[in-house]
Amino acid sequence: MPDKIMLLDGHSLLNRAFYGLPDLTNSDGIHTNAVLGFLNIMLRYIEEEHPTHLLVAFDRKEPTFRHLKFEGYKGTRKPMPKELHEQVPLTKEVLGSMDIPVVTQAGIEADDILGTIGHDAEKEGFEVVIVSGDRDLLQLATEHVKIKIPKTKAGGTVTEDYYADQVRDLYGVTPKEFIDMKGLMGDPSDNIPGVPGIGEKTAGKIIMAWHSIENAYQHIDEIQPKKARNNLMEYYDQALLSKELATIRLDCELDYDFQNAKIGSLFTAEAYQIFKRLEFKSLFKYFEEEQVQDHTLKVQQLSGQESVSALIDSLVKSDALCGIGIVGEQGSFKALTLCQADDIWCLESGEEYSEEDAADSVLRLLKAGCHISVLDYKALLHFCEDARDYEKQIEDTGLMAYLINPLQSSYDYDDLARDYMDMVTPSRKELCGKKSLAEVFDPADEKLLLAAGLLAYVPVHVLKPLRQMLQEQDMLTLYEEIEKPTAPTLFDMEKYGIAVEKDALKEYGDQLVGRIKELEVSIHRQAGKEFNINSPKQLGPILFEDLKMPFAKKTKTGYSTSADILEKLAPDYPIVSDILEYRQLTKLKSTYADGLAAFIGEDGRIHGRFHQKVTATGRLSSSDPNLQNIPIRMPLGRAIRKVFVPKPGYLFISADYSQIELRVLAHMACDENLINAYRHNADIHTATASQVFGVPVEEVSPMLRRSAKAVNFGIVYGISAFGLSQDLGISRKEATDYIDRYFQTYPGIKIYLDGNVAEAKKTGIVKTLYGRIRPIPELSSSNFMQRSFGERAAMNSSIQGTAADIIKIAMIRVSRRLREEGLSSRLILQIHDELLIEAKED
Repeated sequence: MPDKIMLLDGHSLLNRAFYGLPDLTNSDGIHTNAVLGFLNIMLRYIEEEHPTHLLVAFDRKEPTFRHLKFEGYKGTRKPMPKELHEQVPLTKEVLGSMDIPVVTQAGIEADDILGTIGHDAEKEGFEVVIVSGDRDLLQLATEHVKIKIPKTKAGGTVTEDYYADQVRDLYGVTPKEFIDMKGLMGDPSDNIPGVPGIGEKTAGKIIMAWHSIENAYQHIDEIQPKKARNNLMEYYDQALLSKELATIRLDCELDYDFQNAKIGSLFTAEAYQIFKRLEFKSLFKYFEEEQVQDHTLKVQQLSGQESVSALIDSLVKSDALCGIGIVGEQGSFKALTLCQADDIWCLESGEEYSEEDAADSVLRLLKAGCHISVLDYKALLHFCEDARDYEKQIEDTGLMAYLINPLQSSYDYDDLARDYMDMVTPSRKELCGKKSLAEVFDPADEKLLLAAGLLAYVPVHVLKPLRQMLQEQDMLTLYEEIEKPTAPTLFDMEKYGIAVEKDALKEYGDQLVGRIKELEVSIHRQAGKEFNINSPKQLGPILFEDLKMPFAKKTKTGYSTSADILEKLAPDYPIVSDILEYRQLTKLKSTYADGLAAFIGEDGRIHGRFHQKVTATGRLSSSDPNLQNIPIRMPLGRAIRKVFVPKPGYLFISADYSQIELRVLAHMACDENLINAYRHNADIHTATASQVFGVPVEEVSPMLRRSAKAVNFGIVYGISAFGLSQDLGISRKEATDYIDRYFQTYPGIKIYLDGNVAEAKKTGIVKTLYGRIRPIPELSSSNFMQRSFGERAAMNSSIQGTAADIIKIAMIRVSRRLREEGLSSRLILQIHDELLIEAKED
């Protein structure tokens, strides 16, 4: 087999990758989507083509010989987005680490580099594969030079391969004649003018007949249609210039060597370090085990009470920080891991070492005054509840990492090791798939044993840098007084749970089914036929073709039947109102009537999970099930609350903060008008309506109050005139007037919100009243939608975050008082600005 060289068009593939993948950044905020996409394309084609040699060509920013010929060459191109621009040198760095040569040269384009090297390689006896999204390169196709063009189609990326024959089949011309075709038809993307009025079809016919522009001109009288003939006569010189601009050079003087392009080991130690820095976990599979294993940790296995007791004694004596990791939790305990300095021990559950023994080991350390570091304080409490009495000795490194960067998706041992120890370890997902570590744990498996050990090792080694960073960012008090004490409060809520009446839940489900059937009959009657209401493909044609409703919006898969379109139609079309109600009720049935039943424990209570490390603003979230999202806007939604009941002899007490975010806004913006309204205990929405719409308080109608309420809450979330117009069903101009009058009424708010955005643009972050930081990288995006999102986040994050901090303080204080005073009442639920307490009747 002859050697095969693969030549990549660097900028073309980077551009494709950038727009093909969502915006990705690593922990340092470096954009990586184009680099990752480029590598995926390259590796895919290496697997397909099995080249022996590989080389990448890039354009340079200096003008080329084409610019000197024609000043307007590529003059219509938009500048490269900043997020893509910063990934070009990064890609070259990655390629360098993989020993893949990069060729660039001032004055010529990547196309000319690819053409010259491809031409030389063919003469040297190579088979040549050129990969690019640019069809101009089809002129380079021969029997031994293949042009590979990635193309996006519904369902993903496909590849079109072209040798000379395939170019002829597609256009009816040879690759060389394809240049003349380009000369006639021009190229808008490169601003090559061509001949006005001659498109691809006419250009193809002319070149098929006469083979070149020059020969066609010799037979000008025979060219059809007449318009093409006249235009070619008038613009002949422009056609020749366009042909010259479109011609890829095959004779550039370049400094390269085929020997250097020979593929060796692409996955070098240096490449691994860069992939690690860029967090390309999906590519680690290409490296040898020895390269990835950049640590030599050994986990010592212990069993038997005597050896465990001796270990605990030695740990207590050394008085050094202890790391603790738990595989499993109460009822599913598999192993306890301990770490001090670089020593790691695994104490496996068994006949000689029970779950109770393991919890006792943790308590022995704490009672002796040891300080311990864990990944998750709440998880520790689920295993050893009494550890809460030693909170000051316990550090939660997961919470610390969350405060430092609240935008990450997870804060597990592998995330912290990567970010604060420069160490790459296999993640739980890689090792366990969709199962937990406890479900798959086998101490005979070295990788699983190491993962268990890392649960204790990582918290020990990241604690110092994390505390230092919290100190530098003035968030140590936030961590110690708000965030860490919230963990045991959430543990209590999870452990205690909330009772659900199974019979009431079944009755509720039956009620929903009855109404859903009624709606189904009504919708089918109004449509004049039966169809699947849940299928947008079936629903769209009925609404927009059969019933001829307005606002039809076609997508790739058919008509859009999204909520925003249906809500516009609902006031005028009863069938649409029924469809919206049908959707809400079917969601209620699946999520609550059916969904909640699966979470009821043997004690008749639901023990949901509350999460501290999910939202960027500091708000809590809930899952398994989500108890913070129970609907209250419609009667059947509110009815679901009735299935949650206090236990006999108890009542539910609900306490909430009234309009907390607006009050926080009034305080932080120092707006006297809004502050005075609250000081005089005014109905804030009525007061706002009176001020904004210029009517006496007693004459404010319910509709005006509703409008003022929408503006009040909308302002907190950085609402736009468009958003407000949609909410209130008014014109954009009216919405703009409302917002303008609002800011005239409360000038301090406008100054405050604008100041937040300006400060965030300067520093990249906003802060809450308690010092919580929210980074806003979107503000520096070149994408308008991303920047707009960033501005809204800059306006509201400090308000939302401060409100979240205040409710956490309330939770901590209420929970502590109930415990300290020995009361039977318990805090069982938090719903953003509301606390629910199950209180004993006395």
